[in-house]
Amino acid sequence: MTALLEARGISVSFGGVRAVVDVDLELDRGQLVGLIGPNGAGKTTFIDAITGFVPCRGSVKLDGRELTGLRAHERAQLGLTRTWQSIELFEALTVRENLTVSSHRPSAWQAIKEVLTRPVRHTRAVDEAIELLGLERVADEMPDSLSQGMRKLVGVARAVVARAPVICLDEPAAGLDTAESTELGARLRQVVDAGTSMLLVDHDMGLVLSICDQVVVLEFGRTIASGPAEQVRSDPRVVEAYLGSAAAQAGIAVAGEHA
Repeated sequence: MTALLEARGISVSFGGVRAVVDVDLELDRGQLVGLIGPNGAGKTTFIDAITGFVPCRGSVKLDGRELTGLRAHERAQLGLTRTWQSIELFEALTVRENLTVSSHRPSAWQAIKEVLTRPVRHTRAVDEAIELLGLERVADEMPDSLSQGMRKLVGVARAVVARAPVICLDEPAAGLDTAESTELGARLRQVVDAGTSMLLVDHDMGLVLSICDQVVVLEFGRTIASGPAEQVRSDPRVVEAYLGSAAAQAGIAVAGEHA
């Protein structure tokens, strides 16, 4: 069966620096795949490449359709969306209104009509995203009243309301404490189990290994390991990449404790 998202031979260079080198990744329907690696491994650059924000070599297919050569907004329209490390919410709008704006894609004529006649109304997709991400009690709150964890959930909900088949998440747990990270992980798993496939990039190795079906590990832009979380957790190459060769043997035990 063809993978929902298939990236083959993805390479990105900035001048003489090879940031990503021949990376392959597959994401099946209803699957949560983690992409991890030390700082500077090329994780965010890989997401930038497959979503069309930086030029790359290689092939990107979504549900069998070749996306190579398409611009970022064209890939998003076809169903390959992403979040960003920084959460830029509309601070003058409520949570529900933020989601409504994200879910609404009017034509030029519809946009003019709505400006002249009535405000945009929220859709069923907004209600579903609020329920799925557990945002009911803050749906009518302003963003500046939310905790960092809740703001991250709103960021994910904005991607969910678009009903794209694939969402790439760029470090959604950054800045969260342990409890917030655990809550985020549980919600992400619920979103995937409800039918949205996700590629998760994050530095929280415990989060990624605990919720992802498959994990891909990068170091210096190259894939050094891939497979189920249990397999990747104990891979000596992964332990060495995170902790250094001198601590590799001890690091395997440490990785298991943090999972």
